[in-house]
Amino acid sequence: MPYAAGMLVLGIETSCDETAASVVEWTAGALKVRSNVVASQEALHAPYGGVVPELASRAHLDCIVPTLERALEHAGVGWKDLDRVGVAHCPGLIGSLLVGVSAAKGLAWSLGKPVVPVDHVVAHLAACLLDRPMPAWPALGLVASGGHTSVFRLDGPTEPQLIGWTIDDAIGEAFDKAAAMLGLGYPGGPNIEREAAGGDPQAVRLPSAYLRREGVQFSFSGLKTALLYAARGVPGTPRRPSPQAPPLTPERVRDLAASFQQAAVASIIEGLDAALLHAGERPRSLLVGGGVSANHALRAALEAWSASHGIECRVPIMAHCIDNAAMIAGLAALMPAPSGIGDLGFVAEPMSRIARGARGPQRKAS
Repeated sequence: MPYAAGMLVLGIETSCDETAASVVEWTAGALKVRSNVVASQEALHAPYGGVVPELASRAHLDCIVPTLERALEHAGVGWKDLDRVGVAHCPGLIGSLLVGVSAAKGLAWSLGKPVVPVDHVVAHLAACLLDRPMPAWPALGLVASGGHTSVFRLDGPTEPQLIGWTIDDAIGEAFDKAAAMLGLGYPGGPNIEREAAGGDPQAVRLPSAYLRREGVQFSFSGLKTALLYAARGVPGTPRRPSPQAPPLTPERVRDLAASFQQAAVASIIEGLDAALLHAGERPRSLLVGGGVSANHALRAALEAWSASHGIECRVPIMAHCIDNAAMIAGLAALMPAPSGIGDLGFVAEPMSRIARGARGPQRKAS
């Protein structure tokens, strides 16, 4: 697959609550991360138990210029050294996306360099390519994040074909809601994992989120509801009250967290088994991205699954699991170069056309 070589690409990512900028160098067939700067808003949103869109977009406005300047400083390059600008234009919170898209367009116009709009979901898979040789194609791609649980077939890094999805909650959203049910706070994923480390994953039997039907589909709402009933009891009626659930002692919380985590991870593995039947030519690699790919139990299960099928498993380093601009710059470097500065008419979009396919709306990025 022909790519341009010897490029410096600035990536901009503002799809949700992270203001991020990165410089990635594409040379000698590899993507080298020269800088990766992330301004987190976690403390800003923690009191609300989730991201507040208006607060996020205002914080992006405050952070975008200093973040861009730090990315160039850390990379040891100047504005005129850049060859193109990549920006996440979908999916995400529209106010947040507008900040990054506007900055990218302004930079491209002022520098006379091409601007490349990037789908945030596909970029999560490109995170597996940073600072590493290209994998063998075709590949399966799994994006497990707060807004998406999507499975792709990839014939190359810019050629995703959607073959699996969740019909309701994404896995990361389910982790966040599970943490709220157990009183563990925000962000939910790391808190569930911390508590699960001391719990018994066999303590409570929870259902699989993989739907055993034609295709590759998940539904995490049922798993989430089952956890709610295990934690707080099944709703009854005045004539037929239900037995009370055991008290949520610290030990019970740990067991529920471990049981939930095991069920969620097992669901993903079941989905990948089904994906092998719908991927066409046998995949030679598995690329994994998204915030939930930072979960150690999931990473271990994916490594074991890949080894059992004789394919290479690629998971990003921890810094590239969360929303970051290195993955945006990396994918922008691999995409076809537009002529001139490119078409500045592209817009920020709240949904991913690639991850949505023909199945209806997607949710925010994460």
